[in-house]
Amino acid sequence: MSWTLLLGVVLALGLFLLAAFARRGELRRMRRTLEEKDEVARQGGDKAQLEFPVIDLSRCLGCGTCTAVCPEDGVLELVHGQAMVVNGARCMGIAACERECPVDAIKVTMANLEERDDIPAISGELQAIGMDGLYLAGEVTAHALIKTAIDQGSQVAREVAAQFQADPSRRKSDLDLVIVGAGPGGLACALEAKHQGLSYIILEKEKSIGGTVATYPRRKLVLTQPVDMPLVGRLKRTSYTKEELIDFWNEINDEHELCIEHEVEFQGVDRQEDGELRVQTNQGYYDASAVCLAIGRRGVPRKLAVPGEELPKIAYSLMDAASYQGRRILVVGGGDSAVEAALALSEQEGNEVTISYRKGGFFRIKSKNAERLEKAIAADRLQVLFDSQVQLIEEATVQLNVETEAGRQGILLPNDDVFILAGGTPPTELLNQSGVSFDSSLREPEVPTEEQGTGLLPAMAIGFTLALVTLLFALWHSDYYLLSDVQRPTHPKHNMLRPGMGLGLWLGISSTAFIVINLLYVLRRSTAIRWQWGSLQLWMTSHIATGVLALLTAILHSSMAPNDTPGGRAFWALCVLIVTGAIGRYFYAYVPRATNGRELDLTEARAQLEKMSEDWTGEERSFRKQAMEEVSDLLDRRQWKQSFFGRVRAILGLSLSTRRLVKKIRRIGAERSIPEEQVQETVSLVKRAHRASLMVGHYEDLRGVLATWRYLHRWVTVLMLLLLIVHIIHSLSFGASSGGLPR
Repeated sequence: MSWTLLLGVVLALGLFLLAAFARRGELRRMRRTLEEKDEVARQGGDKAQLEFPVIDLSRCLGCGTCTAVCPEDGVLELVHGQAMVVNGARCMGIAACERECPVDAIKVTMANLEERDDIPAISGELQAIGMDGLYLAGEVTAHALIKTAIDQGSQVAREVAAQFQADPSRRKSDLDLVIVGAGPGGLACALEAKHQGLSYIILEKEKSIGGTVATYPRRKLVLTQPVDMPLVGRLKRTSYTKEELIDFWNEINDEHELCIEHEVEFQGVDRQEDGELRVQTNQGYYDASAVCLAIGRRGVPRKLAVPGEELPKIAYSLMDAASYQGRRILVVGGGDSAVEAALALSEQEGNEVTISYRKGGFFRIKSKNAERLEKAIAADRLQVLFDSQVQLIEEATVQLNVETEAGRQGILLPNDDVFILAGGTPPTELLNQSGVSFDSSLREPEVPTEEQGTGLLPAMAIGFTLALVTLLFALWHSDYYLLSDVQRPTHPKHNMLRPGMGLGLWLGISSTAFIVINLLYVLRRSTAIRWQWGSLQLWMTSHIATGVLALLTAILHSSMAPNDTPGGRAFWALCVLIVTGAIGRYFYAYVPRATNGRELDLTEARAQLEKMSEDWTGEERSFRKQAMEEVSDLLDRRQWKQSFFGRVRAILGLSLSTRRLVKKIRRIGAERSIPEEQVQETVSLVKRAHRASLMVGHYEDLRGVLATWRYLHRWVTVLMLLLLIVHIIHSLSFGASSGGLPR
């Protein structure tokens, strides 16, 4: 007995020790994530330029599927047991997280749509609102993915064909469709137009096809998703470099003999009196019944507007890095194009490469580019100047203004070439003149990204319905189920309802099958086993439904009276499993949501504390800085470093600790002669931040305790499976000799 007790104590303490280490590691990871999120927000990288994910915290279970399927590291992370957007600027709009979320808790939507004046007003059919027959496709619609451009181009051609079929009078010209741009959207539109039997022409300003893709650096990976092209079908591969994709499109062009006119520059669209659309170009005009603008979003490259920018050494794109060797090069910009160009140039022999970026960090670049950049900097292949701006460009030098610890100062760089990769100016004016409106009030209203609730009500309704049906079945056969075990063998329904024969046996088999299907959800959700059959949301629904059905069929299989056998114990383990799953489903959403709500409140308080003193100077700024240091130090201790019991004591003594902090802030303000109004405003925000940090720590500790519920659910599952296996083996071994399977 003593040996057993000693071993039990050692195992228990060992498990608690491992859990404590794991818990401490989780807190460190969350702290780093939140610090990164705050820094990204300060640099303006918390929202994407086009699309970004919005999370419904009332539904999020913290399963981590969204973070696992996201192709970009750092966009989404788990914080306080729920998904959180950390670096929205890295979002590529692929929406893999939205498709995979099992509880529909995440949606990828347009950033600040109601405030944007650079996104065209188009209908769901991609037609410009107020300009009948004029369609847009691809990046010009504010969707950056090649797959989206291909899908939209195909949709436009189908829409035009459907319009002509519904109303032949809309066909006003010998030319059905003019497509502007031979990028992915324009090519897809042409292929679908040919499939639909439309007469069309593609107008392309360059000598080659590919659109914006053709301007990318050599060997850049440009496609990472499965894509279907009209008349071609699904592309054989899911990833292509720029050169491979351009070659593939050229093969399609040759095979299908697409009608393309090169070196034709688009200058606008006008509607004629007879209803035709006239496309104006540098080579004349083209009349058509419909027009598809697939001209991209970049428009013209964005310039710096500094002296010397007209010099021949200035370039706004990089086609081939290998042609630059032994050069002193400056790359200006902070996006993926700038970083990729700098990396490619730094790999060429003899080059000295510098990146100049006006912000304090790269927050919009892909994670792979960030990793490559860190390695290049560590290997001293290039240098980065953050918080820097170009002031003057000369034949052999570039003058920059750089923020340093001592303030802003000028730096003179020896230089042979300058690449300005600061994005482009959207062709808004040209589109406006062509009848495309950018009025946000004309856009189709977006579905509001509001919280939908936990989703428990539908699940409970389904469960109640199934349980009610089971109850009605039991009442229908109550003449058998209400009998004692001794009386049942003589009842006429015995051979049908007993566990080992007839319907009773099939109910047991069905219960086992439901359990197996239920456990397949674990395989589908696993990130290690990339089994993608069916949507995860469907599997989550089946996980709940099959769990309930397994319990109900097991109740009937046991003839409403489970015995003290392996089968009976498996039944009770299944009951515990259903209860722990149902309770956990609520707590997994509620407690983390409460924590993240307090975290948001804390973030807002800190942001306001920083923002309100932006215009302060001298002693006022020094006061704000010292107050922030005091608050940050206290919050750090309260939120991350204090023990669970210490945090409980802190909550109970909340008023006392808050008064001490406020008294100290007031004393600092008095010593520095800070106006009372500013001191009071600071004190108010300090109180808010202090309370929020304490509640964050409290809820996080509560979440840590409740996390054991998930492990209880899992271990009960293992126990139930073991008992079920014993029950099945026992039934198969002894069921026949005993006249039926035991309960």
